[in-house]
Amino acid sequence: MYRFLLYEPIHEAGIRVLRAVGEVRMASSTDEDTIVKEIGDIDGVVVRAKGRVTRRVLEHAPRLKVVGRHGTGVDNIDLEAATEHGVQVVKTPEATTEAVAEHTVGLMLALSKKILQGDAGIRSGHFDVRYSLMGREMCGRILGVAGFGRIGRRVAQICHFGLGMPVLYYDVRPAPELERQLGARRLELHELLASAEYISVHVPLLPQTRGLIGEAEFALMRPDAMFFNTSRGPVVDEGALYRALAAGTIAGAGIDVYEEEPTPADNPLFGLDNVVLTPHMAAHTEEAMRRMSLVAEDLVSVLQGRKPRYPVNQLD
Repeated sequence: MYRFLLYEPIHEAGIRVLRAVGEVRMASSTDEDTIVKEIGDIDGVVVRAKGRVTRRVLEHAPRLKVVGRHGTGVDNIDLEAATEHGVQVVKTPEATTEAVAEHTVGLMLALSKKILQGDAGIRSGHFDVRYSLMGREMCGRILGVAGFGRIGRRVAQICHFGLGMPVLYYDVRPAPELERQLGARRLELHELLASAEYISVHVPLLPQTRGLIGEAEFALMRPDAMFFNTSRGPVVDEGALYRALAAGTIAGAGIDVYEEEPTPADNPLFGLDNVVLTPHMAAHTEEAMRRMSLVAEDLVSVLQGRKPRYPVNQLD
């Protein structure tokens, strides 16, 4: 019988997979000290966005063979230490694609159509707010996607086929098939930022992408540009974003991720009316939660000596 530790609750579908081969425990807390105390006899871990699998945690986990990331980004797992300790890390790269892409487009629509202002107006008894709210259409406007992985590509497909938007993209790798399908053009980042009316960021958080969008990048954007980030907060300099929005350097923004999470109550973005904010919830759909929980299948595969579907690190 294997023993599994969940940092946070997961969908019942994943729990059933784990219970079929072992015991499932819930961590008392996701803070490092608690995890260190509770991981000593654990064979497999599932971690979500809250909490970290650090070198110290791994040093206190002599039985641990596999860590499953409930989601896509692995910036909260020390991959170098995991590899040194012979711990396989797995993730669910396809699980959140549709949820995050749809949420991104939802932010675009909410901002473009001033939906939040309309909702607030009618709830406060001001039906005539309709006369002061002027939205804009997305059809025909240029979409720029920075990071053309699964989610970025899906955003491009929805916007192109559903909303008639021409597509520009920036990525280290060309995507010729998508270029043919969407008529998309690959540009350097600075060219994309200067050209697009809707800019959506979908890059992983890596040393080279931290602070990717800052003061200089916002200065390149068109004054009618709307900016969206549903990837990772530290990819964007939040102070620079605030200044660009407050000064009218760009027209608006839709943000789901933040440099610090939970974001502080005094975040200056809260005082702006040209930004739509959500609390890192883009992947929170029933369907995506179920798919992410099935990282459990890869945990079982590793423990039973089979190759996982989605390995992150390479073990000797």
